[in-house]
Amino acid sequence: MSARVHVHDLWKAYGGTPAACGVTFDVAAGEIFGLLGPNGAGKTTTIECMLGLRRPDRGSVRIAGIDARRRGRDMQQRIGAALQTNALQDKITPREALRLFGSFYREAEAPDALLQRFALEDRADAPFHTLSGGQRRRLALALAFVNRPEVVLLDEPTTGLDPASRRDLHRRILDMKAEGRTVLLTTHYMEEAETLCDRVAIMRRGRLVAQGAPRDLTENLGAAPSVRLETSAPLPPETFADIKGLRDLEQAGCTARFRAEAAHRALAALAERMEAAGATLVELHVRRATLEDALIEWTQNEGEAADETHGEASS
Repeated sequence: MSARVHVHDLWKAYGGTPAACGVTFDVAAGEIFGLLGPNGAGKTTTIECMLGLRRPDRGSVRIAGIDARRRGRDMQQRIGAALQTNALQDKITPREALRLFGSFYREAEAPDALLQRFALEDRADAPFHTLSGGQRRRLALALAFVNRPEVVLLDEPTTGLDPASRRDLHRRILDMKAEGRTVLLTTHYMEEAETLCDRVAIMRRGRLVAQGAPRDLTENLGAAPSVRLETSAPLPPETFADIKGLRDLEQAGCTARFRAEAAHRALAALAERMEAAGATLVELHVRRATLEDALIEWTQNEGEAADETHGEASS
């Protein structure tokens, strides 16, 4: 598939403080791509530079085949965006907002069609200030679709929503993919990224430190499975000493939690030591590494070189 979004060597600093440092990635047609990272990692700055809301210090952005820096107005006709804040005038209604935003584009979707698509028909003529958080986010997506975009950029689209509203927006984002649209989103919810994204990029201190499919990142980039076990009697700390690959040990009474790169080997070694200590296993839980574990590995492990940019994880 051809790239619909191409970001190359994007740099942006504020008063000498870098926010985006050589950011480079492609997003294929019909793909959902996620930008992940802690607060201050540079995700929103990257999105704003792509949209033309901020001027990058250097680098290139091409969206839908258009040079975003040289032909910004043409590019904006081809994309839709829903940013973290979507405040509108208190008295404006969803129908009025869609009609107003549609007037900014050469081609626009009919308000009634968007109201139906994003389940806003019952609130079409209600003032903005009376809408719930979920209704406001659905309106933000409807406004992002008013120009029938090829590429949609979503910055934290489900922040602050209850679980039911979040699931509803997930379905609508997946519908965008089914229609062949390209979606780039930022999110703090790792389960959301695993559910929605074909690929993700993890940002740290303005740099991309890892890219790949969520499963590849968890399996190939050092995120170890976590183990929780409960025994009939507390195990002395030396029980866990010198077990290869075991780390992040926490003990509280008869319960122990840890990570292990090869959990089966660690548990085999522990079984012998538990028997020697006169303790029996009461309960055991082993959880595979998640995307959240991978994010923590890449963004909080000071042993990783912050200045390195890692390429695609092998599948």
